[in-house]
Amino acid sequence: MTGASDDVYGLRFDEQEAAAKHRIWREIVAFLSRWIDPRAPVLDIGCDRGHFIRWAQGSERWASDVRDVAAALPEDVRFVQGSGLDLAMQVPNGSFGTIFMSNYLEHLQSPDAVVEQLHVARQLLRPGGRLIVLQPNIRLVGPRYWDFIDHKVPLTENSLVEAASMAGFRTEKLIVRFLPYSTKGRLPADPSLVRLYLRLPIAWRVLGRQTLYVGTGETTGTIVSP
Repeated sequence: MTGASDDVYGLRFDEQEAAAKHRIWREIVAFLSRWIDPRAPVLDIGCDRGHFIRWAQGSERWASDVRDVAAALPEDVRFVQGSGLDLAMQVPNGSFGTIFMSNYLEHLQSPDAVVEQLHVARQLLRPGGRLIVLQPNIRLVGPRYWDFIDHKVPLTENSLVEAASMAGFRTEKLIVRFLPYSTKGRLPADPSLVRLYLRLPIAWRVLGRQTLYVGTGETTGTIVSP
């Protein structure tokens, strides 16, 4: 499985595209920082080449992936190679202030595995910790969702919220239309244009095909943005 993943990602994104993604993600993480606790450890599950974790602030920075991507990560990031479903046996439980997943859950084998992964995330978070999920939404993407051979589980904002609820999360923030479907698509690579996009929710309503979910283990009101 790891070898197949290496082949897929090696073909999908070359070094130039990876560098462009780093620049884009600096701006995305700056937007997400309002939900990231810099005083607590932060964990990126399915970290790829560290586009999120290299910019995230935390007392400790952890990352995991089924592929060995340690060489692509900053030196201070604690990397764990393996399935995200096994992380409760590999990293400290009940210690993370923030757990992040981007374009990850759709790669799991089944809806049950999605719920199981969210249960694991809940187990790893400290009380009051946050789960942040950035997720392509099949309702908004349509058949293009299956343009990637390793997509297995179709998710909408409703099924994502339901799965998170089953795992013990309460929705703090839900932005149904947030980012475009893929960095290969319509999100500009220039950081200043990305910053502008993130400041214009009206643009999200036109181009947004990915849903942003933020949840905690505490009961909170749900704020939904279309």
